[in-house]
Amino acid sequence: MKKISSFFYNKYVLVTAFFVVWMLFIDQRDVFYVLQQKHQLQSLQLKKQYYEQQIKLVQIDLDNLQHNPAAIEKFAREKYLMKKPNEDVFIVEGDVFHN
Repeated sequence: MKKISSFFYNKYVLVTAFFVVWMLFIDQRDVFYVLQQKHQLQSLQLKKQYYEQQIKLVQIDLDNLQHNPAAIEKFAREKYLMKKPNEDVFIVEGDVFHN
């Protein structure tokens, strides 16, 4: 029993225990803060991937609109509901054909 209690009163053990407690709970950048920041970093990296994919899709659409007259007409008809003078436009919203 005396051997165990002398182990806990050893200055190296006390300093190490104090350091561990300090780093786990007291320090400004404790373990919980680091884990939270790691989770936030992963979330931001996923958002970055999503936006990079969206940028690629928009660049493809832009290139298509700049070089393809049929794509310009399709875009104008779908987005701005433009029509030729002798046409009628019917707007269908929602999932009409699904049971």
